[in-house]
Amino acid sequence: MGFNAMPLIKFRRGDKGNWIIRGTVRGQSVYESTGTSDEQAAEAIRVQAEVRLLNESVYGKKAVVTFQEAAESFVSSGGSDRFIFEIRKKTQKPVGLAVHFRNKLLHTITQRDLDEAARKLYPGCLPETLVRQCYAPFIAVWNHAVRNQWAEPRQWSRPKKAKGTAILNKKYRSGSHPVSYDHAMSFIAGMSPAPAMVMTTLFLTGMRPIELFALQSKDVDISNRWLVVQSSKIGEKRGVPIHDYLVPLFTALKVRTGQMFLTHKREPYPLTEEYGGQLATAITGARKRTGIKDISPYTARHSFSTQLVINGVHPYIKDQILGHVADDMSRLYTTVPQQPLIEAVNSIKLAAGWSEFIWYSDPIKWEGRLISWSKKSHATKAA
Repeated sequence: MGFNAMPLIKFRRGDKGNWIIRGTVRGQSVYESTGTSDEQAAEAIRVQAEVRLLNESVYGKKAVVTFQEAAESFVSSGGSDRFIFEIRKKTQKPVGLAVHFRNKLLHTITQRDLDEAARKLYPGCLPETLVRQCYAPFIAVWNHAVRNQWAEPRQWSRPKKAKGTAILNKKYRSGSHPVSYDHAMSFIAGMSPAPAMVMTTLFLTGMRPIELFALQSKDVDISNRWLVVQSSKIGEKRGVPIHDYLVPLFTALKVRTGQMFLTHKREPYPLTEEYGGQLATAITGARKRTGIKDISPYTARHSFSTQLVINGVHPYIKDQILGHVADDMSRLYTTVPQQPLIEAVNSIKLAAGWSEFIWYSDPIKWEGRLISWSKKSHATKAA
């Protein structure tokens, strides 16, 4: 038949060890543990493996890869496992998209399946919640599978926000509305240096908090005013222009070999939270010191986007900077500095007060310090 043929067999060493399967199916060799000492379960696994290898040899990888396998590969390659693999705190039960779809083959998943997953996992939630917690992570895994040639490119529909006056009655939530940069400066002045550096960078790049916390020095090209986010929310790399104001800060922090931004304890921010929860204590403290209650980490992204619009930046350029555009051109030139995008971010002009933060001229020196506050100090006194 042109292939080495030795049907899969199962065996184990001793009477209590896990069963092992070994053999060759249409030229594909297997030698692996079944992970079980139960003979009946091991036999079922052997049969499934044999069928899988046969289908893969005939129809290709796209016919046999499951969503769970694609999700595991996505996470192991650096993607966020949030909303994909999680353990519910109260019950300690696994939840998330990978649990919902389990071993469902990628090529059998339809738009209807995705919509049903959203309804079951997040019943009664608003469209924006469904997009953030179901559709976006699902599409990130799918795009990862496409890049590995396990699935075909596909356009997935997402629920849209409701239109009309009902939106006006929605409860105001900090971080959901833009603020002026003068207002932002007053708030950041009420923070210790380490979180102040983070918030300042968020306001001048439009990056998501998780993207900034994961930023490595090797991905920052100061001379060309460009940095690369290795894994964005949609699971793809993207380039981000660097505002001129950030050059001294980035120059100082780039001496590191790992994550550029650290806590006041000089430890990396944990990469387990997508929406800025790592700054919760710093945000709460700044609200108490300044009396400003309407700013949180995600306020920066909304404010950045709004300011670009006010400055007349073309919508396509704005979307490129924010990572909303994921066409072939943006994927191909992720690491190539793009002058129109750099000029667009520098259209954001800052008042003199931004360069008067105590940490601005020597970030490393001040990074590990907490500040002694008074209403008039605005980050000018060392503890």
